[in-house]
Amino acid sequence: MQAPTPRGKPMRTLHHFIGGRQVAGASGHFGEIFDPNTGAVQARVPLARQDELDQAVADAEIAQRSWAQVNPQRRARVMFEFKRLLEVHMEELAKLLSSEHGKVIDDAKGDIQRGLEVIEFSCGIPHLLKGEYTQGAGPGIDVFSARQPLGVVAGITPFNFPAMIPMWMFGPAIASGNAFILKPSERDASVPVRLAELMLEAGLPAGVLNVVHGDKETVEAILRHPTVKAVSFVGSSDIAQSVYALGSQHGKRMQAMGGAKNHGIVLPDADLDQTVADLIGAAYGSAGERCMALPVVVAVGEATANALRERLVAAIGKLRVGVSGDPQAHFGPVITAEHKARIARHVQAGVDEGAELVIDGRGFELAGHEGGFFLGPCLFDHVKPGMKTYEEEIFGPVLQIMRVETFEQALQLPSRHQYGNGVTIFTRNGDAAREFAERVEVGMVGINVPIPVPVAYHSFGGWKRSGFGDLNQYGVDGVRFFTRTKTVTQRWPRGGAVSDQSFVIPTMR
Repeated sequence: MQAPTPRGKPMRTLHHFIGGRQVAGASGHFGEIFDPNTGAVQARVPLARQDELDQAVADAEIAQRSWAQVNPQRRARVMFEFKRLLEVHMEELAKLLSSEHGKVIDDAKGDIQRGLEVIEFSCGIPHLLKGEYTQGAGPGIDVFSARQPLGVVAGITPFNFPAMIPMWMFGPAIASGNAFILKPSERDASVPVRLAELMLEAGLPAGVLNVVHGDKETVEAILRHPTVKAVSFVGSSDIAQSVYALGSQHGKRMQAMGGAKNHGIVLPDADLDQTVADLIGAAYGSAGERCMALPVVVAVGEATANALRERLVAAIGKLRVGVSGDPQAHFGPVITAEHKARIARHVQAGVDEGAELVIDGRGFELAGHEGGFFLGPCLFDHVKPGMKTYEEEIFGPVLQIMRVETFEQALQLPSRHQYGNGVTIFTRNGDAAREFAERVEVGMVGINVPIPVPVAYHSFGGWKRSGFGDLNQYGVDGVRFFTRTKTVTQRWPRGGAVSDQSFVIPTMR
């Protein structure tokens, strides 16, 4: 059944952003952007044809040649101005993001702020691009290296962070001298277009940043396009793996971040009041639609589990689910009716597999917004390894309690899971925390930090099926991903004897 449209409001139609201007979609095919609070369709987004992508890439290729010749300090000044504009337009961007995604306003501001911090890091590009130099590496021989842009690169981003993740990608890429093709999620595509407009206002030349909307066909066209040199992707693990394979097959530098099932290990000595407050925010914030959400809590010892469960039930009872614009709401609706149904199926699978559903949020309805995509918080206990509801990513407001007897058993759960994105340990024991951080087979570790997303000058990346590729997102790894190293070995002739060793591999003896 077709979703309703909002009464009294004209239907918005988004455009691509190519060559520094908005370009109407020519394919005649559109996706729908919903208002998650009401269930109504609020906008249409065009799905690009091959020729539209080709035009964006061609514009980017031309723009990149001159942009790469702009010295790094001047490129940094564009980033500084873009950062300033983000701060000026924070409220506008947050409201736009919230209206399409469903996350509450404060959470939407956090989305933008974490992307802004990567832009702030990218302002240091003159230092980040400095190479290495060795004088006198051999007789009259000097060696130096430089990092150079790849050319036209691309990013394919998910719905859950429509501001942060695009800026994670295009910030370092553009600052390094590349041109960028952004294919955002078609579910909440307005903010990425607005970011491109603000980059243009900040002084970025037209064509350096292009936004092309699309679906699976557009993604595959980007991965096959001969001019696109590198692609960064964030999405589910199955798609990340196929994207990584297809892009690599076509000779592209690839990084593809996948799904997660982050664990929170609670030792008997943890501060339970603080731990519960952290778990509630990490599990239910943004309705659980975060790859760094914490949907699994592993209690060590029955006494710990029972005390934790009691406190969690009490805290969940105080949560307020509301529309995304409600300043009192802890979280809002999920992104689409389809995603809501998917979460509900995972909850039912947990029941069918024998886990105890302590709190069931599937029947939640918000008065006056019965068509919205709302779910109340769900809480499981006695979840076991091997259950589908544990092994797979749910991506919704569902928290699962697992019970183990020993530290070693707790350590093995995240280490053996198919995903290796993030993990946290709650404890007062520094020795246990240090051992856990050293041994756990997960890419990002928190110690009494429930959502251990690294700051902008480090980097983000998971292990196992949470990340495909050798380099992480943003930070120094982001600059490395979007550049390549050129090393020059030079000698200037002084006259005199000609060496008779020209046919021997040169050495520095």
